[in-house]
Amino acid sequence: MISSTSLLLLLLLGLSQAFPVEEEGPQEEETQEGEDTVDLTTRILSANNGSEEMLLGGDILVPKDRNAMKCWYNSCQWEKASNGYVVIPYVIGSEFTSYERGTIEGAMRAFASNTCIRFVQRSNERDFISIVSKQGCWAQLGRTGGMQEVSLNRGGCVYGGVVQHELIHALGFNHEQTRSDRDNYVRINWQNIIQESAYNFQKQDTNNLNTPYDYSSIMHYGRDAFAVVPGRETITPIPNPNVQIGQRQGMSSWDIRRINLLYRC
Repeated sequence: MISSTSLLLLLLLGLSQAFPVEEEGPQEEETQEGEDTVDLTTRILSANNGSEEMLLGGDILVPKDRNAMKCWYNSCQWEKASNGYVVIPYVIGSEFTSYERGTIEGAMRAFASNTCIRFVQRSNERDFISIVSKQGCWAQLGRTGGMQEVSLNRGGCVYGGVVQHELIHALGFNHEQTRSDRDNYVRINWQNIIQESAYNFQKQDTNNLNTPYDYSSIMHYGRDAFAVVPGRETITPIPNPNVQIGQRQGMSSWDIRRINLLYRC
C-alpha cells in the first residue's frame, strides 16, 4: 500500500513537471564590473555583431561535418569516465590575462560544484576545448571531436555568465526559447525581429528531458534579442508577460538539473 504522504509527494512532483519555471536563483553571482547593467544576451549579441563566422542562434558556430541542430540525436556527448565524472580537457589561450583566466576557470568550477562535469587542463587528450579570443562569443553544439574552439573575445565576453552559457552549448544544449514546446510559454513577435535574423528564432527538435520550460535559464534570450529597434520586445512570456527572462548571473537550478539528466550524473 502507498501511504498518503507518498501520494502527496508524487502529486507535487507531477505538478512541478507540468508548469514553467518563472523564478530560479542563479548559482553564481557575477563580480566583474558592469555585468549587472547589461543582460547576457545583449552582451553576447553585441560582441558578435558583424562576426564573419556563420552563427546559429547568435552564438552557435555551424560545424562543417554535421548539422548542429541535430546534436541531440548524434554522438555529441562528452564521454563519462569509470569514476562517474565527465572529464572535459581544456586549454586557455595565452592572450588572456591572469584575471581573465581566473574568471574563465571560476565559471568552470561552478559545473564541478553542481554536476559530474569536470573541466581539467589538457595534457595530451585528443578531444578538448580550446578557449580563444576571436571575434565574438560562440561555441559549437556538443562534442565535435578533436580540438574545438570556444571563443570568448576579451573585449566583451569574459564574464562568468557568458562563459557558462558558451560551455553549456559545448555540452550539447541549445537556447531555451528554441525548444520544441516554446509556443506554450513565449510569444515570438516576428514583426519586431530584424528580418535577416529571424531564422535564429526557429523552433528545434529538442530533447527537453521531461523538464519544465525555464524562463530563468542562462540559455534563454532576453526580451529584445535581434530587435529591429533596441528595447522593442521580440520575445514575450505568456500568459504572464511580466515574467523576467534573460538573466545574466549564472546557471539556474534547472540548467543544472538538465546537465545532470543528460549526462546521467
